[in-house]
Amino acid sequence: MVKTAVFVSGGGTNLQAILDAQGSVIRSAEVSLVISSRADAYALCRAEKYGVPTLVLREEAEIEKALEEHGIQLIVLAGYMRILSAEFTARWDRRILNVHPSLIPSFCGKGMYGLHVHEAALAKGVKVTGATVHFVNEVPDGGEIVYQKAVDVLPEDTPETLQRRVMEEAEWILLPRAIEKVAKEMEQ
Repeated sequence: MVKTAVFVSGGGTNLQAILDAQGSVIRSAEVSLVISSRADAYALCRAEKYGVPTLVLREEAEIEKALEEHGIQLIVLAGYMRILSAEFTARWDRRILNVHPSLIPSFCGKGMYGLHVHEAALAKGVKVTGATVHFVNEVPDGGEIVYQKAVDVLPEDTPETLQRRVMEEAEWILLPRAIEKVAKEMEQ
């Protein structure tokens, strides 16, 4: 079982999808730690309901120490609103996954997160958007793609309705599948 840490900053809907998938979609990994960049993140409550240890940390040295103490082998960024350093991502090469709410390479990179992504997609007039799970490297949203799933953009969409549909139809499906795929490969 691959010991996994999930990094969060907000409500934790992607964390909830991961926790719900443990034992069904996710069989080769276990969420062993949740680290938040914010003390008021509701994601911490979600983790505590499942008995998962939580920490609020912002400094990479503290994060590294916690990961080592908990024997973490895989990191999942699930709504984590901080950019990790090149040194950190190099130490965790091909062991950090991120979910991004667009079909990379569209609407990604620095400053493209949350509703900003969906606002940009609607402003551009795209007919299809989606989500991407990728490995994390030193370039924001620049790592190798693991999975992508398209979601139609509807004429009546607002950034909020599009965000919700991308989460429900793509993010919450892809992220558990990607964790299982990478964890299973790590176990071999």
